[in-house]
Amino acid sequence: MTTDYRFLKACNSEPVDTTPVWMMRQAGRFLPEYRAVRSKVSFLEMCHTPALCTEVTLQPIDILGVDAAILFSDILVIIEPMGMKLDFNPSPVFEDPIKTQADADALRVIKPEEDVPYVMETIKMLRRELVSRNVPLIGFSGAPFTLVSYMVEGGTSKNFMKLKNMMWGAPQLYRSLMEKVTECVILYLKAQVEAGAQALQIFDTWGGILSPADYLNYVLPYTMRVIKAVQTPGVPVINFVGNSQGIMPLVAQAGGDVIGVDWRIDIAEARRQVGKGKAVQGNLDPLALLAPIPEIDKKVKEIIVAAGDTGHVFNLGHGIVPETPVDHVKALVESVHRHGESHRVK
Repeated sequence: MTTDYRFLKACNSEPVDTTPVWMMRQAGRFLPEYRAVRSKVSFLEMCHTPALCTEVTLQPIDILGVDAAILFSDILVIIEPMGMKLDFNPSPVFEDPIKTQADADALRVIKPEEDVPYVMETIKMLRRELVSRNVPLIGFSGAPFTLVSYMVEGGTSKNFMKLKNMMWGAPQLYRSLMEKVTECVILYLKAQVEAGAQALQIFDTWGGILSPADYLNYVLPYTMRVIKAVQTPGVPVINFVGNSQGIMPLVAQAGGDVIGVDWRIDIAEARRQVGKGKAVQGNLDPLALLAPIPEIDKKVKEIIVAAGDTGHVFNLGHGIVPETPVDHVKALVESVHRHGESHRVK
């Protein structure tokens, strides 16, 4: 696979002409074009339809000029074929969350090409479409811990009480569930690479809810296993953990060519804690995109200067919120490219 793309070079800590930028949820509700597609089908129907996923994945490439496309899907689609009924109402809901060992034992290990063929077909379609746009494609999965959090809580949670009670009170059940989900994530990501994904991002949105000791014991071994298993020459892995400012060295220990950083830590400090040999990704507060454009430009410059000359992929600290003005996102992309280039002129 080529490494000529600006985004892939930055992931590999190679020199680039300017800082590359893409954004989590860049294909999403802030775009009128996305809302037009979404108005015709349910969210899950859209995830299951390669032509629609391809269309909305390409929208931010054509509209915003970002440096990478990320496969449009949802982290929970691999949980459905494991044996849990998934709905969006509008947030994700599992009607029968995992409570017992029997519940965990009933789950099956997926065969990605058979169980989520629409994801693999979307990747193949996107690779064909992206050739003319000269943009690489990022595949992704939820990390085992974040996936298990939804499976145990039944959806989103404010305090993750059920998950933590299982983790501490029924550790054998927790670990057996994590083992099975980890196996599925590995198979899923390998299938994405086989289909044509040129980089992978592992989303551990809820990894930062734990203390450092609990992250080390209950999360790190499984994330590390995933990253080691899916490493492929020329396909960088981005390890993103939300709210990770207190566990940054452990996140780096878990692995990845790139460590995703949210806005709760200065990116220069994050780079120091991550250590040499890894790139960083981030880390503008998504709500900063609601600020006046001159303020966005100022924040962009500060992050680029703090991040250093190489090994930086600009991104938000989490996904774009639906209320974000499209013009502000376009201004962000232009600002990243302008400041990224000038920062390299000596």
